[in-house]
Amino acid sequence: MIVGVLKEIKAKEHRVALTPAGVDVMKHHGHTVLVEHHGGIGSGFTDDKYLDAGAEIVMTPDEIYERAELVMHVKEPLASEYRLINGRHVVFTFLHLAASEELTRALLRTGAVCIAYETIQRADGSLPLLTPMSEVAGKMAVHEGAKYLEKTFGGKGKLLGGVPGVDVGTVLVIGAGVVGINAAKMACGLGAKVYLLDTNLDRLRYLSDVMPPNCFPVMSSPANIRKYLQEADLVVGAVLIPGAAAPKLVTRDMLKFMKKGTVVVDVAIDQGGCIETARPTSHDDPIFDVDGIIHYCVTNMPGAVSMTSTIALTNATLPYAVEIADKGWKRAVMENPEIKLGANIVKGCVTCEGVADAFGLDYVPVDKAMQMV
Repeated sequence: MIVGVLKEIKAKEHRVALTPAGVDVMKHHGHTVLVEHHGGIGSGFTDDKYLDAGAEIVMTPDEIYERAELVMHVKEPLASEYRLINGRHVVFTFLHLAASEELTRALLRTGAVCIAYETIQRADGSLPLLTPMSEVAGKMAVHEGAKYLEKTFGGKGKLLGGVPGVDVGTVLVIGAGVVGINAAKMACGLGAKVYLLDTNLDRLRYLSDVMPPNCFPVMSSPANIRKYLQEADLVVGAVLIPGAAAPKLVTRDMLKFMKKGTVVVDVAIDQGGCIETARPTSHDDPIFDVDGIIHYCVTNMPGAVSMTSTIALTNATLPYAVEIADKGWKRAVMENPEIKLGANIVKGCVTCEGVADAFGLDYVPVDKAMQMV
C-alpha cells in the first residue's frame, strides 16, 4: 500500500504522524511511504532522516492525496484539504468529529473511510491511541495553568506550590481518566492541594490508595463541583466520552462561585469542552477572560512539545497503521474490533453513534456500511 504522511497545517502544530523509525517498519512490511517535505521538521526529524529510513519526500499535500491510499495526519483535515480527499482514501488521524459538524459533513461528502485515533478502543474500554496524548495533555494542563495564574496574564498571581509560611494553591481536576490522573500527579508534585473528582466509586477507592497524600479523590456531582470551584485556583476539565460531545459539567452560572483570576484549562475542548464557557483557542492566542476567569482551551496542547508527543504517538499508532496497510481497511475492520470502533465514517455513512447523535445524522453500523460498499 502507498502510505502518505502529511505536514500538519493547524496553527502551531509541530507533530508529525510517523517518525523515521515508523517509516522503517512500514518499509519492512513492503509499503511505500510518502512524506511531505519538512513534515517532520517541527519534531526534530529532517527530510534526510526520512530518506535514510526509506521514505520518498514529496513537495505538496496534493501529491500525497493524489498518490496515497492510506493518509496519515495528527490533527483533523482542515477546510483547505477537503477538496483533496476522495473515495479511494483511508484517512487515519485524530478526528474529534462530534465537535465539528462542518468537518463531519465535509468528510461524508468525500466518500472516504475515516478512522479516528480517539475512538479505537480495547475490550477493557481503554483508548490506546488517545492515551499517550492524554498523558501529555494532563501534565501540560498544570504547566499551562500554573503559568497563566501569573499576574502578568491576568491570573491571581499565585504560586501553586506556595513557599514556607504561605499557603499552597488548590487544584480541582474534574475527571479521573488518563488526563485527570496525570494532571493530578503533576499538581501534587508541585505541592498543591488537589481535589480529583470522578463518578466511579471503585476508581476513587483505588486512587485513594495510590495517589500522593495531597490528592483527595472525591465523588463528582454538581454540588461538589460548585463546592470545590469556590476553593480552586486552577480547574482542569478532563472528562471524555469516547466519540461523543463532552458533557458541560461547569456551567456559565457556576463561574460566579469562582474567585477572579482563577484559571480553567479545558482539555476536553477537542470534544466540545466540559466547561460551558470554553471555546477553542490556539497556541498563538491561547487564553480569554469570561467574568474574570482565565480560560485556556488550546485544541492541540501536545503540539507544543512535539518531539515527545510525536514519538509517543507513533509508538501507539504504528501497529494499527501497519495492520490497515497490510490487510486493507475492510479486512482490518472485520478482523480487529478495536479498529472497527475507530471507523467513524465509511463511504458516506456515519458509523460512530456518538457523532450521529451530536448532529442528528443517521447512524449506520460499520458492518452494514461495509455491505453497502
